[in-house]
Amino acid sequence: MNASARKTELLLAERARHVPRGVATAHPVVIERALGAEVWDVEGKRHLDFVGGIGVLNVGHNHPRVLEAVSRQLQKVSHAAFQVAAYEPYIDLAARLNTLIGGDDHYKSIFLTTGAEAVENAIKIARGYTNRPGVIAFRGGFHGRTLLGVTLTGFSQPYKQNFGPFPTDIYHAAYPDLYRGITTDKALASLEEVFATEIAPDRVAAIIIEPVQGDGGFLPAPDGFLVALREITKRHGIVLICDEIQTGFGRTGDLFGFQRSGIKPDLVTVAKSLAGGLPLSGVVGRAEIMDAPTPGGLGGTYGGNALACAAALGVLDAFEKERLLERGAAGGTRLRAGLEALQRRYSDRIGEVRGRGSMLAVEIVADAASKRHDADFAQVVVDKAREEGLLIIKCGVHRNVIRFLAPLVTTDAQIDEAVAAFGKAFASAAG
Repeated sequence: MNASARKTELLLAERARHVPRGVATAHPVVIERALGAEVWDVEGKRHLDFVGGIGVLNVGHNHPRVLEAVSRQLQKVSHAAFQVAAYEPYIDLAARLNTLIGGDDHYKSIFLTTGAEAVENAIKIARGYTNRPGVIAFRGGFHGRTLLGVTLTGFSQPYKQNFGPFPTDIYHAAYPDLYRGITTDKALASLEEVFATEIAPDRVAAIIIEPVQGDGGFLPAPDGFLVALREITKRHGIVLICDEIQTGFGRTGDLFGFQRSGIKPDLVTVAKSLAGGLPLSGVVGRAEIMDAPTPGGLGGTYGGNALACAAALGVLDAFEKERLLERGAAGGTRLRAGLEALQRRYSDRIGEVRGRGSMLAVEIVADAASKRHDADFAQVVVDKAREEGLLIIKCGVHRNVIRFLAPLVTTDAQIDEAVAAFGKAFASAAG
């Protein structure tokens, strides 16, 4: 064993010794440096990173605008706690996001640290505004690992384990999945069933939905479903929350996933790619709803940290000045074409290629006729892809879906290289 391989072995042994097993790590790799869509491990091996911190690095690793913004802010204020004294990056970021999401309507923003924290605060705000207890989420949705987050999450393992009891007044309806026969009409009927059998709509504070389910399998909500959901929530005075934590900031081809359908949510949760790798999340919503909690009801020590807010302003600058939406959409089209070519070659194993923009996935099945989930084969493909220099991970309720979250700055050559590596991995696994 050479010295660099020995270093990896030693570091992973230290990881096993000092970090609890509950923190899963998808790949036995220790990263030393990163740039754009590439990372290098401590052995010096280059990997194409098509995970991007699980959708955190839409602008790529170490984007120059993010580095410059953080470095400049570090010379001013690194942290002050916004509840103690205000600072410009927080206010500037709120103003920009309010316009990007709210348009001409009056929207306000609060900044927090993690996606789960954003979700929890969105629920608090909705309950405070409506004075109602109930919240409806969707099967297959993912909303975080806190107790409320995993209660909202629409599948059991690995998130719920034996962590209960869980918060009450949370209900789940079916989410559209055309591949498995759940149409928009069936999903809407499921929601009506919840209203009829579990909680009346006038007791529901909020409905929360991912415009494209992330960890649940990269399932896009049909535009018609989102339009119908918006109409239902307006009719019953229910706050509509779009969880854009993974779909936001160009991932789906639009700046936010809900925009394609033409609807406007009451509240939007953001995180992940908001700050280019720094921990920052937020809730952006209609001013009258956001103002429902009284002073002291919202906040958090690290929420809206000055460095993270500066990084987020750098991210927005990158989108405005570097045509990242167009680049991401074009890259997604190229990647989809490559994945669909592989599907034609392995039609009995790749049940579906799906997603929007550069948020793409392939569903792995045991055979095309039964559509039976095959998580084991999917894992073999993921491991073989790593050997080919491509980092990808799984998702889906049954963990049989392989997802691709390449940074929007990924080049055509890198996309082609990734498709070739994935093809070799698939051939090796199938052979």
